Amino acid sequence: MKSITLLFAWVGTFGLLQAQQTDNFPPPETPLEINAVRADEDIKIDGKLTEAAWDKAPVTKDFFRIEPRQGGEYHYQTLAKLMFDEKNLYVGIFCEDSLGKKGIRVQDLRRDFRWGENDIFGIQLDPQNLKQYCVSFQTTPYGNQRDLQNFNDNNTDTNWNALWTVRTHQTDSGYFAEFAIPFKSIRYERPQDTDSVTWGITFNRLARRDYEQTVFPAIPQSFSPYRMTYAAKLKGLTVPEPSANIRVEPYFLYQYDDVEAGGESQSEGDVKLGGDIKWAINPRSVLDLTFNTDFAQADVDRAVNNLERFNIFFPERRQFFLENSGIWAGASDFSVKPFFSRTIGLQGNFNAEPARIDAGARYTMRNDNRSVAGLYIHQAATGNTPAASFGVARYLQNYGKENNVGLMVTHRLDEASSELGTSQSNNTTLTVDGLIRPKSELTFSYLLSGSRDNSNDTLGLAGKIFAGYNTNKFYLGWLTNFVTKDYNPDMGFVFQKNVIWHNPGGYYIFRPENIPWIRRFDPGAFFNYYHDADDPGNFQQGSIYLFPIYLIFTDGSFFEYAIYPTWQNINFNFAPLGIAITQDNYYYTRHQVSYNTDQSRKFSLSGKLSWGGFYNGDRLTVNGGMRYAPIPHMAFTADYEYNNLKSLGESLEDLETHLTTLGARFALNPRIQLSAFYQYNSFDKQGRWNVRGSWEYRPLSFIYLVFNDNRIDGLESPFEEQQLIGKITFLKQF
Repeated sequence: MKSITLLFAWVGTFGLLQAQQTDNFPPPETPLEINAVRADEDIKIDGKLTEAAWDKAPVTKDFFRIEPRQGGEYHYQTLAKLMFDEKNLYVGIFCEDSLGKKGIRVQDLRRDFRWGENDIFGIQLDPQNLKQYCVSFQTTPYGNQRDLQNFNDNNTDTNWNALWTVRTHQTDSGYFAEFAIPFKSIRYERPQDTDSVTWGITFNRLARRDYEQTVFPAIPQSFSPYRMTYAAKLKGLTVPEPSANIRVEPYFLYQYDDVEAGGESQSEGDVKLGGDIKWAINPRSVLDLTFNTDFAQADVDRAVNNLERFNIFFPERRQFFLENSGIWAGASDFSVKPFFSRTIGLQGNFNAEPARIDAGARYTMRNDNRSVAGLYIHQAATGNTPAASFGVARYLQNYGKENNVGLMVTHRLDEASSELGTSQSNNTTLTVDGLIRPKSELTFSYLLSGSRDNSNDTLGLAGKIFAGYNTNKFYLGWLTNFVTKDYNPDMGFVFQKNVIWHNPGGYYIFRPENIPWIRRFDPGAFFNYYHDADDPGNFQQGSIYLFPIYLIFTDGSFFEYAIYPTWQNINFNFAPLGIAITQDNYYYTRHQVSYNTDQSRKFSLSGKLSWGGFYNGDRLTVNGGMRYAPIPHMAFTADYEYNNLKSLGESLEDLETHLTTLGARFALNPRIQLSAFYQYNSFDKQGRWNVRGSWEYRPLSFIYLVFNDNRIDGLESPFEEQQLIGKITFLKQF
């Protein structure tokens, strides 16, 4: 009987291992366990793991390969250890590489570096055992930091910044990394009857040279290491009682502006004081306060030449609004966003001049059952706009293993202004949304939002329905978005009004075993069909994105050939780049070839060529990019876009545009950096410079020097604006 039981156990285990080689597999009923041990001496964070205490820590090394093929033997062994003391969780790792320093691939030393271009090791923690949320701490062999929050393996907030330290050490056989993550930087709960806790944990490593990605514990390749339903249990931790964790970050800024417009010049200097306060009220709740908020160091937007009928989405770049942004309804959607923080702190539309933010507050609470969030911002009056108040309230209820349903309300109040001759107005939206994941491969999400604007007493609706089935071998999905003509979210963004957009499609994932230089071949198609929301029979636009050749090579390079049959019904005034299109029905076909070399190499190229019909004319578009990073401390980039329009529009016009962008980045180390870019757009004859230097003189405390220059030569009289900014921030965590 015992032998039969063992036989069935062996068969079951063999079957599971076989499934793990190629197929999706469910989370384990009994998660793996790993242990952390208490450090019996002081740990110096130098990336060398020379303390004797590290020798006593258990080793985790049974990683699982998910790229370039799932399962089987892998080339790059990884060893991980965990320790703790009364202040920190310590993670020590060694990433083996037979080429040592020569095999390292790191593009630059910026914080929050890009995934996929570098050698990376990361640790994901689920301290509250939510299984729908995690925080991740990642580094490269050069010690630059990347930290993020992830929600349901569906939405990632890379702009969350925690206070932690990492140092690395490169050798001839690989590299070490040593993390110190303060318990104050982690939100957790400690049971009343014990100081010992169990957290969810995963590890991941990308050995970029061969694009070999391994994880611990095993997770199917169709998911990311943030899928915490597969997490192991981290045991043995003895943690301190969560305290009132307070972070204070004041700033001092001097800004000098010199503007020349209409033949007149004006110069002025300004001194600003302000800052942020972050108070972890308890392990579940965080209150953020901001005063006289400033975003001088934020990245500036790049110029875009829009040839399509849809609004362009410019992403948020300001740190206060980026942090915890994943909690809002529609956070991962770029078509319908009931709340879009770029509407705050600007005079009028998204691309207008900035308006001063007097003060603001954000509250977030998250536990295993629900999430609650609120945001309030007061914006000062300007010469063009009245003072305004912005408020958002959010409630999200979890149920089942990976399901949730949420409610969100936004309210914007524009105050009356006698100087501008405007009366008080307000705008409100109410949104219901949710996610349903009945099994790991299948995800449903939905959103329904209504708006009311008291200025014209209109009501409008918008929303989406999405279903996606994702396995190791194929993807199938359906997305429907709709926006009525009266939907007006004054704190949100929509890609177009009075439209319903259907987007079904999918692709097959083929991983040829006998062609080792091809990692994936993903042929497929997506269909796009747009029609009026108030008159569903009125067709707007249709297209097929057909990609019979979609190759991802083992070294990370990429090649695609796609064809776009397109149908257009232009029944409104439409003039892309100022060329008026005759109201009529059009059919045309466009072709596209895209290619990029291995982006992790010192020298890489990218390009895209698109050609074919365009309404009643022809359009040729060429995009090219180059990157040269001889060492991670130095990188140069150049990007170019060319548009050639022929016989287009009512007057059969010809038009050429050139958009050129040059960039450079220099770094003494991950904490001292200088970056610059120059961009010139021939369409509006606008050129701009942005030069930014930063020194992280202590963790998350910075000195910034920023120079901006913006000039437009295409106006009747030249316009030029120059700006010089010096800013000091200081962060203290209590």
